[in-house]
Amino acid sequence: MIVDSHCHLIYFSDDEIPKIISRAEENGVKILHNICISIDDVPKLLKISADYEQVYSSVGIHPLDDTIERGECINIDELIEFTKNKKVISIGETGLDFYKSNNKKNQKKNFATQIEAARTTGLPLVIHNRSADDDMANMLKSEMKIGTFGGVMHCFASSQELAYQALDLGLYISFSGIITFKNANLLREIAKNVPRERVLVETDAPYLSPEPYRGKKNEPAMVKYVIDCLAELWNELPDKVAEITTSNFLRLFKV
Repeated sequence: MIVDSHCHLIYFSDDEIPKIISRAEENGVKILHNICISIDDVPKLLKISADYEQVYSSVGIHPLDDTIERGECINIDELIEFTKNKKVISIGETGLDFYKSNNKKNQKKNFATQIEAARTTGLPLVIHNRSADDDMANMLKSEMKIGTFGGVMHCFASSQELAYQALDLGLYISFSGIITFKNANLLREIAKNVPRERVLVETDAPYLSPEPYRGKKNEPAMVKYVIDCLAELWNELPDKVAEITTSNFLRLFKV
């Protein structure tokens, strides 16, 4: 059994989705975590989760969402109301992304709001980080002092220092197809040394297809290539890596 801990089924057409889920099933992917990036997407996300038993959802706002860029702030009560749906298992994806935006103040404000939603609901956070390592580490540390919360650093491609800071705070680390890229030696070294009981796997589909499909459209079935890469790094059988990462997912996300 394999879990794709982070994918975006909303970016596939209605005709594609049943085929994608079928191919995932054929490749042993039994649970798909369908991730929200905009409140406008929630109705469709919840419909997909209702239609497919193996699909669960998050609710939240991506740091690069247009609403945040315009300076608006997420409504925490609305967000919490969505979590009453039994197929919603997390808050996010939220976090910081300074690669394409310098709207640091409002990103941090919205991130803090979604952290508070995680505390209130008891649901873990799905955390996005890009070009914001220092700010991310500082926010996580300061927010944990206010009140603890669980979560995962999704699609991890940051520094070893941030990985260990996140681990020290009790968070999980999720690896995507990036670890299969030829130039990802430093990331593979991190993946090799992160405690196995804190590792998840994901596709971030339809993005970040692993080798040998880099540049093509990604989908949950391809998470097996991330499993294979970790198996090589850990000197384990792929089935064992699947068992470990599935167990970790089920510990963090209550499905």
